[in-house]
Amino acid sequence: MALPPKFKGHRLVFTDDATTTSPSNPPPHTLEFYLDYVCPFSAKMFNTLLTSAIPHIRANPNLANRLQLIIRPQIQPWHPSSTLVHEAALAVQQLTLRGVSDRFWVFITDLFTHQREYFDEAVAEETRNATYRRLARLARESVGVDEEEVYRLLEVKQQQQSDGDGPGGKNAGNGVTADVKTAVKMARLTGVHVTPTVLFNGVVAGEIASAWTGEEWAAWLDKNIV
Repeated sequence: MALPPKFKGHRLVFTDDATTTSPSNPPPHTLEFYLDYVCPFSAKMFNTLLTSAIPHIRANPNLANRLQLIIRPQIQPWHPSSTLVHEAALAVQQLTLRGVSDRFWVFITDLFTHQREYFDEAVAEETRNATYRRLARLARESVGVDEEEVYRLLEVKQQQQSDGDGPGGKNAGNGVTADVKTAVKMARLTGVHVTPTVLFNGVVAGEIASAWTGEEWAAWLDKNIV
């Protein structure tokens, strides 16, 4: 499935023009990772990617030249904060489209590191905007984006009495609602449910598990990226 340009930071390539996240000659192989930032199993897989699989790819020109990775946001609605943390990542993506291309990956790394702070129990007693405020602060501390800009994209504004829309208000969402809709629609087209789920060249690679070690990743990559 194609990656919308507004999500270009979700792609990681390893060729000479990798810093653009839009190589002139796209690699022939693609691994797509459907991850939820408050899913412990997604965090485990992502950590192994960072510490083992990605270094193995970078160290092997055949892999680096023939493979790209794509993060696919997978909101799991039975955890209400899942939507909120994904919104924060999409806000960082919006603010860094013209900046450093790997800020999205840096930020989601920190989201996974701090995921317990956004588990159900951790957000149960705070308002939605209070959680957004903490996420905006994390974005500033993580990748140096402006905390207030992030919060403005995330904040759900209180209804103004002059709106004339009744007691329910406009239900207008926030500055990343359109991006959330795009991400959810794309996930629904694949039928992905469980996180993490990995697609290899558009087909679910059911053998890939969150418990895989770096050695298992290296063996799979060396066998399949040809």
